[in-house]
Amino acid sequence: MTDEQLIQRITDTALLRGEFTLRSGRQSKYYLDKYLFQTRPDILAALAERFAKRIAEAGSGVDRLAGAELGGVPLVSATGIAAEKPFILIRNQKKGYGTAKQVEGELNPGDRVVILEDIATTGGQVLEAAQTLTQMGAKIVKIIAVIDRQEGARENIESAGYGFDSLLTKGDLGIGD
Repeated sequence: MTDEQLIQRITDTALLRGEFTLRSGRQSKYYLDKYLFQTRPDILAALAERFAKRIAEAGSGVDRLAGAELGGVPLVSATGIAAEKPFILIRNQKKGYGTAKQVEGELNPGDRVVILEDIATTGGQVLEAAQTLTQMGAKIVKIIAVIDRQEGARENIESAGYGFDSLLTKGDLGIGD
């Protein structure tokens, strides 16, 4: 799938217009419904391919990938296969049963991790995930989002000391202010 085709598939599938409240509490005249594009095999495969390329560009210093629930799970699963990298899943909260873990999968102190994010608005959720992993001894190599809404995520993530990249921006999708 070309970049133009991917952009068209995402906008046709997941770009909604109206009045929406975002996770950050901000109001928006558009909403990118990640579940509408992440549940389409052709789009998910194209995203995984692009994420895998960005991860390869980061060099051999990436031990594993990470994705936060719920939106990061399909992204990191598909990308783990495409990039042939092990991955971990980060829960919003520790589960209250079984092993009571907040991070599922194997994470070792010193592991170099790339976190995959769906839609980055302010970066709040992915910064919480990065903090969880850092407290467990991981080194965050970079955070890569599918789409940067260009509403402060890059600035917030970089000011917290993490590298940030995105596959697309709201501008790429033809969304103006």
